[in-house]
Amino acid sequence: MSDKILDIPVTTIKGEQKTLGDFGGKALLVVNTASKCGFTPQYKGLEELWQQYRERGLVVLGFPCNQFGKQEPGDEGAISEFCELNFGVSFPLFKKIDVNGAQAHPLYVQLKKRAPGLLGSQGIKWNFTKFLISHDGQRIKRFAPTTKPEEITAEIEALLK
Repeated sequence: MSDKILDIPVTTIKGEQKTLGDFGGKALLVVNTASKCGFTPQYKGLEELWQQYRERGLVVLGFPCNQFGKQEPGDEGAISEFCELNFGVSFPLFKKIDVNGAQAHPLYVQLKKRAPGLLGSQGIKWNFTKFLISHDGQRIKRFAPTTKPEEITAEIEALLK
């Protein structure tokens, strides 16, 4: 059974059209990111998760967002360069999006509905909120911005079994 969250169109940082389903039935870790945030060093931990688990079926997906303190002011080229140069990011990055409000990307509308957080189903609290999605899109678990990537390895391991 296909889940509609896997059918939502997303645009890579290089402008390619995809859906989450294009990642071949793998578990997904979706994160709204920013280059000038106190949590920006989490890029390193996200890259480490990508390197550690990608052969076992995890894909880390970064969605830059400028809605929190204007901490992602650059364009896609600047974001991509920053992530690569400063943190060696090689996991897929996407076009800058809104995660809250009237212009929220449909992916984040669904994620908030399916895995409400501190602000309920209406909001993302800050940059680096993480959503772990099962390979079939049926199970979604949300993690706070303060949760470091390495702190969710047990949940990733359980999902990849």
